[in-house]
Amino acid sequence: MKAVLPLDDAAADLATVGGKGASLARLVRAGLPVPDGFHVTTAAYRAFVSDFHDDILRAAAAGDTEEIAALFARHDVPEGLAAEIRQAYAALGEDVAVAVRSSATAEDLPEMSFAGQQDTYLNIRGDALLDAVKRCWASLWNPRAIAYRDQHGVPHDEVALAVVVQELVDADAAGIMFTADPVTGNRAETVVNASWGLGEAVVGGQVTADTIVLSGGVVTRSQTGDKTVMTVRTPTGTEERPVPDELRRAPVLTPAQAVELAAIGTRVQDLYGMPMDVEWARSGGAFALVQARPITGLKPQVEEWNDSLKGDYLWTAGNLGEAIPDVMTPVTWSFVRLFIHEAMAASSLPGFDLVGNIGGRFYMNLSIVYTIAESLGMKSRLGAIENVFGKLPPGLDVPRVKISRWEIIKRVVPMAINIQRRVRENLKGMPAFLATSQQRCEDLRARIAATGSGPELADLYEREIQPHMVTSCRMLEAAGRQGGATLVYTRDKLRKMMGDIDAEAMLTGVNADGELASLGPVMGLSRLARGEITREEFARTYGHRGPHEFEVSIPRPSEDPGWIDAQLAGLRDLRADTEALLARQEKAREEAWARFAERYPGKEAKMRERVRRWSAVVRDREDTRSENMRAFWVLRAFTVRAGELTGHGEDVFSLYLEELLDLLRGDGAALSEVPVRRATYEQYAALPPYSTLIIGRFDPVRWAADPDRRADIHDARGHTAPVSDTVTGFPGAPGVVEGIARVISGPEQGERLKPGEILVTTLTNVGWTPMFPRAAAVVTDMGAPLSHASIVARELGIPAVVGTGNATMRVRDGDRIRVDGERGTVELLG
Repeated sequence: MKAVLPLDDAAADLATVGGKGASLARLVRAGLPVPDGFHVTTAAYRAFVSDFHDDILRAAAAGDTEEIAALFARHDVPEGLAAEIRQAYAALGEDVAVAVRSSATAEDLPEMSFAGQQDTYLNIRGDALLDAVKRCWASLWNPRAIAYRDQHGVPHDEVALAVVVQELVDADAAGIMFTADPVTGNRAETVVNASWGLGEAVVGGQVTADTIVLSGGVVTRSQTGDKTVMTVRTPTGTEERPVPDELRRAPVLTPAQAVELAAIGTRVQDLYGMPMDVEWARSGGAFALVQARPITGLKPQVEEWNDSLKGDYLWTAGNLGEAIPDVMTPVTWSFVRLFIHEAMAASSLPGFDLVGNIGGRFYMNLSIVYTIAESLGMKSRLGAIENVFGKLPPGLDVPRVKISRWEIIKRVVPMAINIQRRVRENLKGMPAFLATSQQRCEDLRARIAATGSGPELADLYEREIQPHMVTSCRMLEAAGRQGGATLVYTRDKLRKMMGDIDAEAMLTGVNADGELASLGPVMGLSRLARGEITREEFARTYGHRGPHEFEVSIPRPSEDPGWIDAQLAGLRDLRADTEALLARQEKAREEAWARFAERYPGKEAKMRERVRRWSAVVRDREDTRSENMRAFWVLRAFTVRAGELTGHGEDVFSLYLEELLDLLRGDGAALSEVPVRRATYEQYAALPPYSTLIIGRFDPVRWAADPDRRADIHDARGHTAPVSDTVTGFPGAPGVVEGIARVISGPEQGERLKPGEILVTTLTNVGWTPMFPRAAAVVTDMGAPLSHASIVARELGIPAVVGTGNATMRVRDGDRIRVDGERGTVELLG
C-alpha cells in the first residue's frame, strides 16, 4: 500500500484513507467541487507507529493518554515517508496554505460519524506540514476518541488513521448543509447553516449561523442569525475574530446562492443514495465541498397515510373504529378494505370516500352520511346515526359534500335496491354459513399450513380463502341490515313507554335464547373452569376473538400457550360469577315486563315479539361478526405462511395484498418499500389514539406533540367548542354506582382493574369482555347505545356510560366517581 495517494485515486477506500478521505475521493471522482489535495494513507500511519504500537495499546488500556502523546512526540517521521509527503505538498504549488484533517478508518459511517473525535489543523504551510500530520496521527488516541470507540465497541487495535491534506479555501463564508432535515427527518427539505469566514465557528458551535430551508428548488423559510464571531486566517494559523457590525445581522447567502448550493447537495445525496451532512465553503463566489458524511441519527424515512387530506370532511372513529383500534399494517389495511367493500356495500358508492385511513387508523366519513341523509329527505332520522356512531358536540357544523341532490339520488337509489336484493339472498344462506364456518376455517388453516410453494398459496388464496372471506363479510352485512331500523326504534319506543331503567332491562336477555357472541369468551371461561368443556374446545370456539382481532400481524389469543391460564386466573377476581350477574338481570327483566303488562294491558305479547326480533338481530350480528373474525384468523394464517414460504418473514405485513400475491409468484419488486412502510407504521403506532372526531386536515404527529391536544375532537377550522367540565354520554346501561376509577389504556392492563372498581377507558371491544364482571361500572370515551360496551353491560346488569368523549381527559386514575347509567353522567366526587 502506498504512503501517499492523489485525492481522486481509485484506491482511496475506507481502509486506505479513512472515512473522510474516501468520501472526498468519491466526490472528486464524481466531478463535484472539492479543493485539490492528497491523502497520507493508513499505511503511512502504521509504518510510523510500528515500533511503538504495543506501547500505545498498553497506555490506552491504562487510560494514560499523556504517555501516548509523549510517544508520538519522541518519534520523527521516517525520512523516506517525509520525502513523499513533501513531494505531494510541493505539487500543490508554492507555499500553499493547506488544511490537514484526520481521517480514521472508523469514521463517517452511516451508523456512527466519529465527528470531531480527531483533530484538524488549518492554514498550515511548508515545514509545519509534517508536524501537523503527526499531531493528527496522535489525535487517534486522545481521551475523547478512545472513549467514543469504547462506547461503540470499536476495538483499539483495529483502528488506523489517514490524513487528508487539501488546499485551504480562503473562504469569505462557510457552513454546513443537511440534505434532509436532521431534526424532523423530512427528506423533502434541505437545511443550510451559513456564517462568515471559515467553517470552524459553525462546526464548533461558536456562532448562531443563518438557517435556510429549501424544498423543491426554492427557499421555503429562512432565519438570519446574529453572527458574533468568525474564523479567519492569520500568518500563524487561524483565530476567532468579531464579525463586523454591518455583517452580523446580514444574510450570508442570497436565495439564488442557497438554491445553487442545495443543488450541489442534491448531487451529493444522489451519489451516496442517502441524506448527507456536507461541509462547504465559498470563495470568490464559488462553492467548494470540504467534507461529506451520512447524517447519523436521522429519523427513518416515512410515508404519509392520511385520508384526512382529501377534503374538509367530518371523520369518526366510532363504531367500526372501536372494533379496529390499532394502527393497521399495510396488509391489514388491504384486508380491511376488502371487508368494508363487501360488508358495507354503500362504501363502494362511486365518487365517495366513505372510509379512510388516517395515520394508520380506521375512520368513517360522516360528512357523506349526513349529505346523503339530507338529500334523501331523511334529516329527521339523523338522530339515529348517533345511536350507531356516537354523539356529536352540540352545535357542531358538519361539513357537507359538495354534490347535487339529483346526483346523489342517481347514485344511491340503484345501489340501495341492489343491496336489498343481496341482503335477502344472503339471509337465506346465513343458517348454513353459521353452522359450517368454524369447520371451514379450520380446514383452510390446515391447508394453508400444508402448502409447499408460493404460487400454490397464492392460488389457494384466490380460489378459496378470499371467497370465504367475501361470504363472511356479506353475511355480516345481511345480519346488520335485517329488520331495518329495528334496533334503534325498538329501544326508543320502549324508553318512551317505560322509562330508561325498565326499557333497558326489558331489552336484555339476548343471551337467554342462545349465546351472545360478545359474551362467549367469558361464558366459555366459566364453563371451562367448571370442567364442562375442555381447554381444546374453549380454544377452538373462542381463540379467534381478542382486542386486536382485525390486525393480522398480531397473534390470535389461542396462539399464545399461556392465554387460557391467564384468563382463568382472572376469574378468581370476579366480584360475582357471570351466571349470577345474568340471573340477577333476568329477575330485573321479568319484573320490568310485569310492570309493562300492568301499564299496557293487551300489548305485552306484541312488544315481546318485537323485542324477540331485537334480540335475534343482535345475536345474528354478533354471530356473523364472530365468524368474520374467524375468517380474519385464516387471513393471518395465510400471511404468516407467505412470509415463511418466501423467506421474508414479518416483512410481508408491510406489503399490500396485491404486492403479497406478486411476491408469492416470484415478483418481489415491492420489497424495496418495506423499510419505509415499517418506519411509517412504527411512527404512527408510537402515538396515542387520535381524536374520535376529526374535521378537515389532521397531522397525527403534530397533534400528538401538542400539549393541548384533545381526544374527543380535532377541528382544523379552529372553532372547536371548549372541553366540557362535565362528563356526560349515552346511558349505556342503567344503575348508579360510586367507586374508584381505574383508567386503563388497553386490555393488556386488565389486571390493574380490581373487583368493584369502575373501568374508565377510551373504547372496548370483545377483547375487553372478561374484565366486565370485575367492574362495578363501565365508562368509555367512544361508543353508542349499540356499541360493544353498551350491549355487554346491559346483559350483565352493569351500569355504563358510553361515548362521553372526554372521560379519560377528565377522570384521573384513582379518582372516586359516581356513574349514573340512566342519566348518562359521571360525577367526580373528589
